[in-house]
Formats: sequence, C-alpha cells, structure tokens
Amino acid sequence: MLITGTFIDEISHDIPHQNWGTKEWEQDFLHMKAAGINTVILIRCGYRKFITYPSAYLKNKYGCYQPPINLVELFLTLADKYEMDFYFGLYDSGHYWDTGNLINEIEDNKFVIEEAWKIYGHHPSFKGWYLSMEISRKTIGAVEAFRTLGIQCKQISNNLSTFISPWIDGKKAVLASSSTLTKTDVIEVAQHEKEWNEIFSGVQGAIDAVAFQDGHIDFSELNTFFTVNKKLADKYGMQCWTNAESFDRDMPIKFLPIKFEKLRLKLEAAHAAGYDKAITFEFSHFMSPQSSYIQAHHLYNRYQEYKNQLNQL
Repeated sequence: MLITGTFIDEISHDIPHQNWGTKEWEQDFLHMKAAGINTVILIRCGYRKFITYPSAYLKNKYGCYQPPINLVELFLTLADKYEMDFYFGLYDSGHYWDTGNLINEIEDNKFVIEEAWKIYGHHPSFKGWYLSMEISRKTIGAVEAFRTLGIQCKQISNNLSTFISPWIDGKKAVLASSSTLTKTDVIEVAQHEKEWNEIFSGVQGAIDAVAFQDGHIDFSELNTFFTVNKKLADKYGMQCWTNAESFDRDMPIKFLPIKFEKLRLKLEAAHAAGYDKAITFEFSHFMSPQSSYIQAHHLYNRYQEYKNQLNQL
C-alpha cells in the first residue's frame, strides 16, 4: 500500500505556514510526482475569513480577506501540467467547530460549489470534490450535510467523485490545543461499526469514497478498525481509502513528521484490510524534501527506499 494522494493544507490552521510562492509549489509538485503521488486534494478552499481564491460570495458574506495569490488556479494549473487529479475541498465557515452542528455549512457551500465549478471546472485535472467537514461520530446535521452537498457536487459536475475523511474517536482524538496526548473516553469498535453503518446508509449514492484518518487509535487497534471500515464501505458501494497521517500524534510537540516505522505500520495495516487507496495528511509539511521540518526530508528518503523495495518485489 503506497501513498498515491495528498491533501494540500493551504490555510495551515494549526500547522505553521511555509510561505511558499509559485516557484516553491511547483517544486513540491515535482517532489510529489517523484514519490508516486497522482492525486492532490485541497483540504478546504477557505476557513473562516482566510480563503484560497478570490470568492466574490465569501468576501461579500463573511468579509473574507483577498488572498495574495489564487491558490486554486495555481494548484489546478500545476495538476494539469503534471497530470494529477485535483479534488476541490469545500469551505469551512467555522460554525461547526463553534456549535457542533453541521447544518450551517450547507447553505454557504451551495454557493461555493456553483462558483468554483463555474470558474475552475474547465481544468482537465478537476476530477472530484472533498467534503471538508470532519466528524467522528453521529454529529448533528452530518448526514444531511454530506448527502445534500455530495449530490449537488455530483449533479453540477457530471458525476465527478466525492469523498470524506472522518476520524475514529480513539485514545488520541484530543484537540490540537490540548496539553494531553490521549483520553480515556474512547469508542469501542462495535459502537463505531453501528454508528458508521447508520451514517453510510444515509449518504449512500452521494459519497463515493471514505478515507478514515488513521492516527487517532493505537497501532494495536489498526487491524480491527480497518477491517470494519472496509466491510462497511463495501456494503454501501464506497471505495475505502486510508488517510495515512504523516505527522506524529504521540509527541508533546504538535505536530512533527512521523517516525517512518509508524507510517509503515499504518500502510501495511491498510494493505492487509484490502483498502483501495492511500492518501496522506500531508506531504508538503511532513514528507517533502523542501519542508520547513528537516525530519520530513529524511522521512521522504526512507519512504522512497521503502517504495523502491516494494516495486522490486
């Protein structure tokens, strides 16, 4: 199981921004290509008042700041050039994080979807949509939001793919702002299966793939949860991807590049469960040879060695 996709964390909500321009981003696409990545996913087109393209709707509705560079156009142009698939991540108003209710995200994203497709839908690399609302349990409004927006994305773009990337409510599912690394109130696998069976039932036909984040559970739990995730995805006709986090949740500093051995354990667990694709959060900060973290340079080297070994088998 090799990584073939990566999120692009353009807003850098809780990770330091690297202040890249056009030159650095193009170099990173070359590094991605060399690592075997064929899919890039804009994790969100905006968060609260920071946006990645000059959205007339969002600037008018929320007073969003004019971005210094149109990153959506840049990423699509680079994806066109290097023959990668691009997924457009929807807008996050922040209301969900404040209220725990996803219903508020529907109305804004109806306009964002229409605006984005009208402006950028001509790019040949525009291959799908990422519904950026992150959940782990039966969140208020989640099924309605995923179903409504997923259907709209598919209808407006001639049935392009849609996917979500939830997390598992395990021992490491703590807030980034928390001083702790683990918690004791965790979900059991049977309850996880029950809740996600209900969620998948409600979004069937609107969501094409699910990429559970893999960093919130213990390494000893990977096989059990991954097996359940794949069984549920198969039941509802979805592809089962893994979001192989390339940062470390076990360190007191949040967040640093992951130890390669841990990344390998997670990828091999996904392979054993029969997953369809591996993506990561995220290459540019945690795996790139030009990352601001020097540990990422070494992780890239170790991963390339691993990839070459697998390709020789």
